[in-house]
Amino acid sequence: MTYRFWAAILFVLTGILSWQLGAWLGYRTVERESREESFRYSQLVANELKRYQPIPELMAQHPLLQATLESPANAGLILQANKEMKRMAAIVGSSDVYLMDRTGLTIAASNYDLESSFIGRNYDFRPYFYQAMASGRASLYFALGIQSDLRGLYFSHPIMTDAGERLGVIAVKVQVNELESQWQRPAVYNDAEMVVLDGDGISFLASRPDWLYRNFEPADHQARNFAKIQQRYPDRSLAPMKIVKLGQPMGMAGDSERIRITDGDVSREYLSVHTPLPQLDWSLQVMIGTRSVLWTRVESMVAGLLLFLGGFLTWLYLRERYRREAELAQRGEQLERRVTERTADLEASNRQLLEEVRQRKIAEKGLKETQQELIQAAKLAVLGQMSAGLNHEMNQPLTAIQGYARNSRQFLTRGNHEMVDSNLAEITLLCTKMAELTRQFKVFARKSEGPPASVDLRTSVDAALKIITAQDNSDGVDIDWQRPPEPVMCHGDLIRIEQVVVNLIANAMQAVEQVDSARISIEIVGDETEWHCRVRDNGSGLPANTEQIFEPFFTTKSMKQGLGLGLSISRQIVDALGGRLTGNNRVDGPGAEFVLTLTKRGVAE
Repeated sequence: MTYRFWAAILFVLTGILSWQLGAWLGYRTVERESREESFRYSQLVANELKRYQPIPELMAQHPLLQATLESPANAGLILQANKEMKRMAAIVGSSDVYLMDRTGLTIAASNYDLESSFIGRNYDFRPYFYQAMASGRASLYFALGIQSDLRGLYFSHPIMTDAGERLGVIAVKVQVNELESQWQRPAVYNDAEMVVLDGDGISFLASRPDWLYRNFEPADHQARNFAKIQQRYPDRSLAPMKIVKLGQPMGMAGDSERIRITDGDVSREYLSVHTPLPQLDWSLQVMIGTRSVLWTRVESMVAGLLLFLGGFLTWLYLRERYRREAELAQRGEQLERRVTERTADLEASNRQLLEEVRQRKIAEKGLKETQQELIQAAKLAVLGQMSAGLNHEMNQPLTAIQGYARNSRQFLTRGNHEMVDSNLAEITLLCTKMAELTRQFKVFARKSEGPPASVDLRTSVDAALKIITAQDNSDGVDIDWQRPPEPVMCHGDLIRIEQVVVNLIANAMQAVEQVDSARISIEIVGDETEWHCRVRDNGSGLPANTEQIFEPFFTTKSMKQGLGLGLSISRQIVDALGGRLTGNNRVDGPGAEFVLTLTKRGVAE
């Protein structure tokens, strides 16, 4: 036989087993829901019985009721008993409370003022009366009220003297409508029904009104207790239900069975679960339609067949895969040879790429070093341009020192030590001034080290002004440095920022050389995130294209004044610090304005 024949056999077997498994799962689910609902409702009934059971015993201890039974002819006591029982009925939430003497005659009742009052009626035939009188204990009974024609639970207890003599019985009637209304169908089952049956199989609580007072037991059982049943349910037809028992599903408990109920032209199948209720001979029968079982069967069969198809297709896939793997094994040997050849080529290419990467890294490193050297060269070029001013600034103190030294020798020969000391003090001041000047130029010439940090922008401006004011051409120029009183902390490097500011002020000094009343202003303003250092002059201004001045080797000066690299390098420095350097002509008068923008930093940083 081919594999197709065995696949067909397995397909059919899988469908049958899935169908049976779906039936078992479906009935188990319905049974579990039925048992949960039965347990909930049985607890509800038990709680209701426990709630009212001790009440008649407490009422029986009331001295007024004993006095009324001992003096039934006393109209005053009868009236008091009627009012007291009416109050008792209101307190406990019962429908009626009534008092019967030892013959079963009702002598007082809570409904004494109604036309349907129980007073004057004899209930010695009711089990709750004669059982209480006979046993001397509480009794419980269920029946339809003769007067009210309403279903009720009758709780009773004998009233006895101190000597133990039974004078009568007090009864409390509680309607069962609340028990019926508190039963709810399970959320997932719309065709679920409930009935509560007495010991004779008559339904006195039902989820469907047309199933009330119907016989759910075989007809012969009803015939044996016909008189008792008629006494409990007067004027009720007690028509039997058309029930066909279909047997017990596989794997179900003994109190579960399948039944078919025919009601008129409608026939429906249920899974019925019987649960005995506490204290009385009642039983709860929860019936849930088995329509959901069919869907569970279908789902199970579909799942089983899909699982079979998945397995079958997997088998076909593996079968085909093994065949292809055999073919691929042959091709693999050929590919391995080609891969070996190709690998050798790729390794050679890889080595070449690695060498190119290494050369590129070397070139990048050299470029960075060249850039740093260019910045340093520009700095030294500035110092070279300022050397004449530095010589002038140094010659004056040296000449003064020489004069003071000669005078001191003369005063020393004369013994004028006070003048010698005064001259030496002046020499010390001049040396300190020269040391500070040379120190500032030495710091400016030094290379910047370390990453950017939080620095005070005012310090860089102060240092730049010390260098600029040491020049001859600074004489006659009004430099207005609007120094902020508080620290101006920004993200940068003191030496690099100082180099930029020196370049900007030096350019401004050259721009105002031929201007009368030359003036340069420096101010720092800030916004939420940045500081802006503005350097303004009242010179001739910039060309129309202001961005061109930042290009390398572009200059409007003579060759003696520079090569046109200062602003280009300054912009590179500021860009590396995460800031901006811009230049434009002033709008409030002649001259140019350069703005150095740096990011704000906190003082604590």
